[in-house]
Amino acid sequence: MPDGSESAMNAGYKDYYRVLGVERGATEDEIRSAFRKLAREYHPDVARNKAVAEEKFKEINEAYEVLGDADKRRKYDALGADGGNAQNFTPPPGWNQRGANGDSMHEFRFGGTGYSDFFEQFFGGQRAGFTRRGRDPFDFETDTEQEQPQRGGDVEGALMVTLDEALHGSVRSISLERVNPQSGTTETHTFRVRIPAGVCEGQLIRVAGKGDPGWNGAEAGDLLLRVRLARHPDFTVHGADLYHELELQPWQAVLGATVEVLTLEGRVSVRVPPGTEQGGKLRVRGRGLPEANGKRGDLLVTISILIPKQVSREEKALWEQLARLAK
Repeated sequence: MPDGSESAMNAGYKDYYRVLGVERGATEDEIRSAFRKLAREYHPDVARNKAVAEEKFKEINEAYEVLGDADKRRKYDALGADGGNAQNFTPPPGWNQRGANGDSMHEFRFGGTGYSDFFEQFFGGQRAGFTRRGRDPFDFETDTEQEQPQRGGDVEGALMVTLDEALHGSVRSISLERVNPQSGTTETHTFRVRIPAGVCEGQLIRVAGKGDPGWNGAEAGDLLLRVRLARHPDFTVHGADLYHELELQPWQAVLGATVEVLTLEGRVSVRVPPGTEQGGKLRVRGRGLPEANGKRGDLLVTISILIPKQVSREEKALWEQLARLAK
């Protein structure tokens, strides 16, 4: 089995700071702002070249999933301040995730999941390339054990799912490359995976028979794809509900207004009641993600009141007049 430094090189180091165009010492707000800007630019819904934009959007999402999470960012920064000298990297304990028995018959590499091999190696949770639930066929203890059929181990990997896929469902082409570290042989399988509408963060999609081969005639294990919802520049997800921030001018909040609000299916008109406060929430029913009962969650619009940083002489006079009237 390759050691930590070889694994890092094989995985192909990803400079996530460069992907987002920020310095290594960037603040959380700077990283979030850079992600939102790039994600809006390369979102497949708005880009002209959808194929190129889709790959770029996945790369941006992967970078933000690591740098936007304090724990993942700390682990990533442990690779070194030079930003990519993976040859000299020695992983901390627990980075090479293994199965329950600490062994593996094969190493696995994925295609079509939305994540790079580098991410799978270091941030994929239970690393698919080292995850198995079953007996290692290279472990020979007794003739009796060798004769006993053993089901192949399950393999787990991460699957990036966009909010549009979570809303409508999709079919994804996934490739799985199985490498035998003992013989060096490689075999690749490509298959289509159905992503059902309503999938949620952490849900497992099971693909039967695509894990480790069985031993002595037993059935193969399964491939378990753990869903990770792609970050969106305009929405955050809480269960089946979506949250969106809406910026209002001060007079809109005071007087009330009818404004357009972004949803996953286009814009809708929403009435803002007079006297709306900073941080207030407006509920747009049925514009969230599907729930298990067939219904849909809601869109919660959080109000952010814009305060002008600069005003003209005329505007200042009007604000002063308003201040005098309000006394």
